Amino acid sequence: MQQGFDWAEPQTPCLKVWPSPLQGLASAWRPAVQDFLASPEGLQLSARMKQALAEGQCIYPPEPLRALTLTALEDVHVVILGQDPYHGPGQAEGLAFSVAAGVKVPPSLRNIFKELQRSMGLPFPRDGSLVRWAQQGVLLLNTCLTVQDGLAASHARWGWEALTDRLVEMVAAQPQPVVFLLWGGHAQAKKSLIEASAAQGHHLILEANHPSPLSALRPPKPFLGCDHFHLANAFLAEKGQKKIDW
Repeated sequence: MQQGFDWAEPQTPCLKVWPSPLQGLASAWRPAVQDFLASPEGLQLSARMKQALAEGQCIYPPEPLRALTLTALEDVHVVILGQDPYHGPGQAEGLAFSVAAGVKVPPSLRNIFKELQRSMGLPFPRDGSLVRWAQQGVLLLNTCLTVQDGLAASHARWGWEALTDRLVEMVAAQPQPVVFLLWGGHAQAKKSLIEASAAQGHHLILEANHPSPLSALRPPKPFLGCDHFHLANAFLAEKGQKKIDW
């Protein structure tokens, strides 16, 4: 067992119905999601999801839009963009990089905790759930929101990217200052959606490699040593906002 973590054999919750119920979404997100589902991209995605479920495929996470239920648009102060959900049993819980309590912490998330320990002196948490961040205004959004069991990036280019582009644009248009943490190429591909607001000093964009062990130490922007958590809190404090309790 990895010192500092508690975990158990994961369960395997899959998506049961499509589309997922929208009742739990924070109100400001709901029109964007409804518009997406009625769009050509959304209709195509829905058709493919329904077919996959009819074929008995296990799709993660069971709540693809969970990030939009835990963090209201008007409460967003930090955005962390992931790539697509974890594709192992019991891992994905609808929040970028997060796994439920009791689930073994994946390598990328372990590196995130290592950076927090290095930069801010924080101890390793007992589990890998980042719900506590989401509840403080950290939008943990993957660029693609579903994946088939065992097949990384299997739902890339199914249409999710049109929705997540729109969600990022909505955050960038918000009046409150926001820090965008763009780790890796998939996240950095959305930089153009934010740059206009950031150029005016209203938001802050911080870029680094993905925290995966394959890239976390790679130049020119290694993740380990990036100080993004410290820099995010310094920016929020400068703007008169509450810091994130990482």
